[in-house]
Amino acid sequence: MKSHSVFCLTTVVHTVKSLTALLQLETSQDSLTHFLANLQLNIQNRPGLITWAVLFWYNGVMATTIYESYFLTLMDGTELYITPLKIKYMREFMKQFEDLKNASNDAEAIEVLSKCSLITMRQYCPKIKTMEDFEDVFDLPSIYELLKCSAGINIKPEQDEPVKKQAEKGGSNWDELDLAKLESEVFLLGIWKDYEDLETSLSMPELVATLESKRELDYQEKKFLAAMQGVDLDQQSGKNNAWEEMKARVFSGGQASDPNDILALQGANAAKAGFGLGNGLGYEKW
Repeated sequence: MKSHSVFCLTTVVHTVKSLTALLQLETSQDSLTHFLANLQLNIQNRPGLITWAVLFWYNGVMATTIYESYFLTLMDGTELYITPLKIKYMREFMKQFEDLKNASNDAEAIEVLSKCSLITMRQYCPKIKTMEDFEDVFDLPSIYELLKCSAGINIKPEQDEPVKKQAEKGGSNWDELDLAKLESEVFLLGIWKDYEDLETSLSMPELVATLESKRELDYQEKKFLAAMQGVDLDQQSGKNNAWEEMKARVFSGGQASDPNDILALQGANAAKAGFGLGNGLGYEKW
């Protein structure tokens, strides 16, 4: 049993490293085709294990970032690392954001946004507790930068559009979001001791990414069980073939996910499709 576990772990690690290396090195199309053929054979022999490895690789390596983050330098020289607000603080932020509806001009809108920004300090810099402390280190451009990364509210002062309207475009309406249902589904992973712990740990982008990965893994497990019964779950559900999508992304350098896309038909892949002698369609990238 122990040797089998070590073999399984080694297989997963080898798969993930190999897939990562393909994107980091200049790999010939023939070598790439050979690797994918071997991986597809492994999938047939150990579908659950290799599929999990491929999903892990794609979600953790192939994807770029879950969210944007950056360092914000305040007027006193303090440097803050800004990421999207955790759900716990985003709730308080959106409650304060509701006051924007009553703003009648830019000055009042900026006052509301400043109060919202002060709430974000509970995550980024707890020592800033009052509006006086906040105004001592934040100027207006800094507030706009803070709002953009922490809450997705993009204010462009050079535009003629009022600040209130610009802010309302970026502000989320939580009344339309069944957040409790989403949290309940993710909570079943058993990582957090309670919902407050979950909301303190995750931002909305992190919650969505975790939920997508969980649903994909659940689907792959159901797909495997259905295949054992001779049922093609992808065909019945109308879902695209994840394996073919992955190959298309690799062959096209991440530019295409549809295996029928012209960008996926390059090199040896193009030759198999009957286009020239393995040289693709001769298009040029612009």
